[in-house]
Amino acid sequence: MTDAMMSLKGLIEKTPDADILREMIGFAAERLMEMEVGALTGAAYGEKNPERRAQRNGYRDRAWETRAGTVELRIPKLRTGSYFPGFLEPRRMAEKALTAVIQEAYIQGISTRSVDDLVKALGMTGISKSQVSRLCEEIDEKVEAFLDRPIEGDWPYLWIDATYVKVRQNGRIVSVAVIIAVGVNSDGRREVLGMEIGASEAETFWTAFLRKLTRRGLRGVKLVISDSHEGIKAAVSKVLSTTWQRCRVHFMRNVLAHAGKQGRRVISAFIATAFAQNDAKAASQQWRHVADQIRPKVPKLAVIMDEAETDVLAYMSFPPAHRAKLHSTNPLERVNGEIKRRTEVVGIFPNEAAITRLVGAILLEQNDEWAVQRARYMTLETIAPISDDPIVSLPATAS
Repeated sequence: MTDAMMSLKGLIEKTPDADILREMIGFAAERLMEMEVGALTGAAYGEKNPERRAQRNGYRDRAWETRAGTVELRIPKLRTGSYFPGFLEPRRMAEKALTAVIQEAYIQGISTRSVDDLVKALGMTGISKSQVSRLCEEIDEKVEAFLDRPIEGDWPYLWIDATYVKVRQNGRIVSVAVIIAVGVNSDGRREVLGMEIGASEAETFWTAFLRKLTRRGLRGVKLVISDSHEGIKAAVSKVLSTTWQRCRVHFMRNVLAHAGKQGRRVISAFIATAFAQNDAKAASQQWRHVADQIRPKVPKLAVIMDEAETDVLAYMSFPPAHRAKLHSTNPLERVNGEIKRRTEVVGIFPNEAAITRLVGAILLEQNDEWAVQRARYMTLETIAPISDDPIVSLPATAS
């Protein structure tokens, strides 16, 4: 260790300031590779050890692109077996999926200039179809197992939403809907429950998606939150027979489009008074009061409020502690934002399997992140009363 510190100190003293970071990265990578190879072979470099498991066999050169610039690596080779530095492998599933999709597009010759530039920046020149196939197979197995896993327990709340991406089909570029479902179970934990790809958000597609979720075990749904797409509303009524909550954020955008630029702020403040009420009855009364107030000046907007009252205020019938998370699809916004960020890098997907691979990997990572969080999305005390599970819904007893 002392020798290593002395070598690093000498490196810093002799290297120009602009190259210090790159040289330090190279130095650290070299030390890390030696430690990994030492553990793999059972002996350090030059060490005579009767328990040695493998012999070194020279080095192979590889350029490593980092934010500090290109670092020239000398990767140790072994006489038996193989070694590849762990820090060069993409560690996150979504990173592997993005790499695989970009490689697939690049090989098929349909990538855009920006993707070409990204391929070169990632050092992915000289890739072969067999390499891409192996990487895709590894990811696809994990994503498929995740998306088809059994759904266990009760899921009182379900958020569903769609985002659109471009894909090449039969020589044409088309937009397809990527449908995502997220639920909260009777333990107050949040999970990604499913994903599907379809040509549009037609009722038949939503119905098939929800039926697939029920076949996998989805049950106990009390409230479904989504935008006002008629296909979703009809499918929810047909398959789940549960209450539907129209996203409040989407509703306000639709309403304010009829209010005119001068009146938007006032109308928004009026409607917000209904949302500020403590219970469903008071919220409904205030909603109707606001609608009657604006009816003489903006009758069309008042009619919209009359028709939307039940759906927009549905969340008011649920526990107050949950309402901030139930009135809109905002809990899905972060997930959708990450999907958009990753898919925009690709631009045009080579096929639907590539969409499933990348989006599925992003959802798998997000689900893992939620699983390790210590805090529940909703507390057990507040969610237990609405559960169908008699064990969960029993009142707590003093110990």
